[in-house]
Amino acid sequence: MKADPKAEAAPPKSSKKKMMVIVLMAVLVLGLGGGAAWFFTQGKSDTKEVKKAEKPEFAVLEPFTVNLLSEGTDQYLQIGMTLQVSSLEQADLIKVNNARVRNRILLLLSAKKASELATPEGKSLLAKELIAVVNQPFADKEKPQEVRDVLFTSFIIQ
Repeated sequence: MKADPKAEAAPPKSSKKKMMVIVLMAVLVLGLGGGAAWFFTQGKSDTKEVKKAEKPEFAVLEPFTVNLLSEGTDQYLQIGMTLQVSSLEQADLIKVNNARVRNRILLLLSAKKASELATPEGKSLLAKELIAVVNQPFADKEKPQEVRDVLFTSFIIQ
């Protein structure tokens, strides 16, 4: 007996369905992966643009020389610093009120002992205290300043 040539040539129907399901799944996975990649890269680009737009502003202060609290001998602190502020307007406000800013800082510095300022921790604490005193409003019912950081440019204890 001879086999029917048409029956041998026709592929099984379940094989076509499996292939179609595999192709559809592959397209779906690739589409989801591409969509996820686009979403995550768009979020990162926006973050970078915002950070680039936020240019830091600084207010440079003239150096200070103060007597420190006595620990048996006379000691002096000579310190230079720059204030990082939130905006150019804040830098201008610090400059306009320079006498008030310097007075506040001098009062804080002259109440310190050399031993308090000699360690990195002491300098870090001093920076936080300087931010707090400079951020106090210059007049009643005014907004506080927006000093974000104190950067020491020189720090000499004698």
